[in-house]
Amino acid sequence: MFTPHITVACVVHAQGKLLIVEERVEGTVTWNQPAGHLEAKESLIAAMERELWEETGLRLSPEHLLGVHQWTANDGTPFIRFLFSCEVEKCLDTAPQDDDIDCCHWLTPSAILQSSQLRSPLVAESIKLWQSDTRFPLTALHWFEQ
Repeated sequence: MFTPHITVACVVHAQGKLLIVEERVEGTVTWNQPAGHLEAKESLIAAMERELWEETGLRLSPEHLLGVHQWTANDGTPFIRFLFSCEVEKCLDTAPQDDDIDCCHWLTPSAILQSSQLRSPLVAESIKLWQSDTRFPLTALHWFEQ
């Protein structure tokens, strides 16, 4: 049975900059959007809000669905990543709640795209998708719970 990892990520934009989280993966500093795994009995939007708070200390709600990426990592792990976006007026102070996150940065899209520290190709692909101005309403996602 195909059992991909279901993840969420959010492109947070303010004043021409995007929010990036810095973490160490196997001792190497990497950059990623605030992101993480969907938990049992959790909607995709709730997962995004939780991950954003855990990794940045910000209580924000996504405004749009940018798209869905299907990707297989080099180690063969399959991922399906739901990408959201959020606009804020100014670059907000961050306070990561998750010990795995070293710090957060507000960086220009070009600085991120030129970096060799991206956690995966999905980081750059997410920025490119955000730059394309494609936006889907959150109502495209339906949470059904019995």
